[in-house]
Amino acid sequence: MTHPLVPQIIDLATPVAKDLELEVVKVVFHTNQSPPVLRVDIRNPNQDTSLNDCERMSRNLEASLDAASIIPDAYVLEVSSPGISCSLQTDREFISFKGFPIKVLTSPPHQGHSELNGKLVRRDEKSVYLNKKGRVIEIPRSNITSVQLDEERD
Repeated sequence: MTHPLVPQIIDLATPVAKDLELEVVKVVFHTNQSPPVLRVDIRNPNQDTSLNDCERMSRNLEASLDAASIIPDAYVLEVSSPGISCSLQTDREFISFKGFPIKVLTSPPHQGHSELNGKLVRRDEKSVYLNKKGRVIEIPRSNITSVQLDEERD
């Protein structure tokens, strides 16, 4: 289950990444650790994501998070590249992985959920469609922060 602060963190991190010509791929807040760990995966859409990209994002995001004061207690910020991407980006990837389990992250939440899971049906210009227990759910692309293969449900 996604931590309740993750949508706010995504809303804060996305413009920071955009200013650095980066993209936020995934945000996870591990509160079961002491101190809690906020992990932000980024991607450079123009080239391989470098250590320098991660360092720049870390510095800028840390300043924004501190200014916003949305995380009240001490935490560790980890900014990294997701490595070989399990994130679906291109039309070809959406065609290739039709029928595979996916996880769609949204901001703002779609139908009350920031994370939706199901099998990929298709993507068009306006929406991503996933099959959840036999029901097709249409999610507007404008609300989607990422679409990832869901290896946990494979």
